[in-house]
Amino acid sequence: MTIMSKLNCKRVLLALAALCALTAGVANAQVQTLDRVVAVVDDDVVMASELQQRLDTIQAQIKAQNVQAPPIDVLRRQVLEQLIIERLQLQIANRANVSISDAELDQAIARVQQNAGASPQEFKKRLAADGVSEKAFREQIRREMLLRRVEQGSVNSRIKINDQDINDFLHSKEGEFWKSPQYQLGHILIPVSSSAPAEEVTKAREKAAQIVKQARGGADFRRLAIANSAGQNALQGGDLGWRKTVELPTLFADALRDHKVGDVTDAFRSDAGFHILKIHEERGATEQVVEQTKVRHILVKTSAIVSDDQAYNKLVKLRQQILDGADFAKVARDNSEDIGTMLKGGDLGWSMPGQFVPEFTQEMNNTPVGEISMPFRSQFGWHILQVEGRRKQDMTEQYIRNQAANLLRNRRYEEELQNWRREIRDQAYVEIKLPELKDDADKQDKE
Repeated sequence: MTIMSKLNCKRVLLALAALCALTAGVANAQVQTLDRVVAVVDDDVVMASELQQRLDTIQAQIKAQNVQAPPIDVLRRQVLEQLIIERLQLQIANRANVSISDAELDQAIARVQQNAGASPQEFKKRLAADGVSEKAFREQIRREMLLRRVEQGSVNSRIKINDQDINDFLHSKEGEFWKSPQYQLGHILIPVSSSAPAEEVTKAREKAAQIVKQARGGADFRRLAIANSAGQNALQGGDLGWRKTVELPTLFADALRDHKVGDVTDAFRSDAGFHILKIHEERGATEQVVEQTKVRHILVKTSAIVSDDQAYNKLVKLRQQILDGADFAKVARDNSEDIGTMLKGGDLGWSMPGQFVPEFTQEMNNTPVGEISMPFRSQFGWHILQVEGRRKQDMTEQYIRNQAANLLRNRRYEEELQNWRREIRDQAYVEIKLPELKDDADKQDKE
């Protein structure tokens, strides 16, 4: 549809809904048009009513936040630019056939209701009280989701995080601080100077050792600190508060190594005396031990000529062949329709949590090691599987790297988002129809 045809359609619809206003104090009444085009954006338009509605909404938000609003002409220009960018994003979504399903929309609305602390019925009443229909609200949420999906898909494809980026961050001071866990620590200091005679040092060491024994035996660490510590926080039960290991003296950080919540360290010496630490709590720990399952499977797909019953019966026979002594890998190579694994004898390797669809995961978790499941169905077809082993795997290092990559990606996202928006704006045909805004646009283009 051409620009003019779309424009005419909009004007016809608007004309049907338009109201006539009479100018006060004038003998001959003059009809005022309540809507007009304020911008042409490629093959779409932005109407004055849309601009005013969005402007009213943003002004209300600014007022609610109790902050100083910019001059109205500046704000109007910003709002129009926002609408232009949204028009361009929606056109991209349309060309790429991006859509939001009703199921996704229902889930998003349910989250909005949950965050609002309202039941579906209460939420509908709130919308009605605000003069918003349920249909209009759904379309508003669908539109916002569509805009975010286009943004995320377009911007994330521009952001590349490689192994060197991750290594540089993790080895930086910021990275060391970021990955360092936090401990809530208790501290006891048994004072003895660095120049004290051997007898005094021995006496202090023995006292510290006795306190460690009491603390490990169940005595209240805070009471021990109040009664024995010479530290600055003694009267607060030796509480040092929450500290990251990188914020602690090296001597303290070394003493805490290989300890967990509830542990009491051995007494260790500094120039001030003998120190004892207890880890009361920990947060920010990155240890990730996951259970992995080694599994292989055979897939038979259903089709116009292969029914569910036929696929099921075929797998029952194949399962029996394997139980009777046939090699699983050979049966998989000869019969499985999973192109990615059939040549490997159906081998899926060691799994990660969340790697498979729920039906497959449930059957895998319920099948003992060495046994073969009965046929079951997933969205891909009918399967049988064999669990070859289970293990717990420390994925801490990979987890840290994944988290660091996400952090770096999020940092770059906002910058790339602005670059992308600027690019699609520069590449589009945009004509501002309002004279006062058109002058501003011309000035910005020249700059």
